Amino acid sequence: MVLLSDDLVARDLAAGAGELLIGLREAAGAMSPEAVIEPQAADALRRQGDLQSHQFLASRLGLLRADDAVLSEEAADSPSRLSADRVWIIDPLDGTREFGEPGRKDWAVHVALWEQGRLTAGAVGLPALGAVLTTAEPPRRQPRAAGTRLRLVVSRSRPPGFVHHIAAELGAELVEMGSAGAKAAAVITGEADAYIHAGGQYEWDSAAPVAVALATGLHASRLDGSELRYNQPDPSLPDILICPAECASRLLQAVRDAAAQGAGCGGPP
Repeated sequence: MVLLSDDLVARDLAAGAGELLIGLREAAGAMSPEAVIEPQAADALRRQGDLQSHQFLASRLGLLRADDAVLSEEAADSPSRLSADRVWIIDPLDGTREFGEPGRKDWAVHVALWEQGRLTAGAVGLPALGAVLTTAEPPRRQPRAAGTRLRLVVSRSRPPGFVHHIAAELGAELVEMGSAGAKAAAVITGEADAYIHAGGQYEWDSAAPVAVALATGLHASRLDGSELRYNQPDPSLPDILICPAECASRLLQAVRDAAAQGAGCGGPP
């Protein structure tokens, strides 16, 4: 039997979970923006999506990488992962809110591998777009046209207040979008220029997007410029910046300026 590389395992698992989730949405009649779904049915769809995608990913990892540890948003954490050399960090359904809203495409599946201190493989599945961004074949980012405004992707429902200060300082445009994976993907592909977030996330929200972003040659860090660290005792990882390397210094300075002027960098997730 040919053993798949970790990059291909991440890619195939994100794709397989995505197919499962699309099937659930089709069965619920949630594919079209014109569809009407009762709130209780939408909540049930979200719960099924979280659970069934987690079960699929955990089962496949148990078969393909039985000796590795797993950190998942949808499972109880185990301290044994802290002594493991290899830990798969997964978000079975990133953007659960959007998944339950008919026609929305800004939700994702995250599969990443942390190995002895660093992310070594990852995939961000975008099932509603029919795409998987992966370290197996890092995407080629489209360059930004000269003279255009910076485009910063932020939460569509709860953007942190300080980004408005940054946008005003840099003359940037704010683009509202759903899941963390969808926002990071927009930067990875060149649809947007930066993803800036503060106010609450966890390792599974960013591990896969960061793995792919780094493989693409992008900058990824905390908002103070420090390294993003994974497989930590507390999986909280509340803030992040993903952007082209040539924009990083300018954006990090804008964050510092916002903090110095009292705009702050806190807020809800």
